[in-house]
Amino acid sequence: MFEDLKKMLDKGLDYATMTRDKVTQAAKDMARENNLTKEEAKKLLDHLVKKSDEARKALEANVQELIQVSLKKMRVPTQEDVRKLEERIKKLEATKKTPAKSKPRVKPSPKKPVRKQP
Repeated sequence: MFEDLKKMLDKGLDYATMTRDKVTQAAKDMARENNLTKEEAKKLLDHLVKKSDEARKALEANVQELIQVSLKKMRVPTQEDVRKLEERIKKLEATKKTPAKSKPRVKPSPKKPVRKQP
């Protein structure tokens, strides 16, 4: 029973990664092995294609989520972060057309000590 369950799960994963041509061939093979009518074979093919597409989409969504979580943990900036920074830079550049020039620092002249009168 356990082995049958494992085989079924493995088949499900196989279908998730199959191309449409491979799913079609698998449906034809199953139909032939189980002596299905053309109508039943068509229903089987439609079902397998639908399930394959659903499984592929779910797998892609899971991979995308895993990637996003990993990038966030690594603190990699997103395109949105970069876009926001570019906007801030443009705003700053627009408010200050010329770069600020630093003024030369002038050393204060040393003060002469004040003598106390007796």
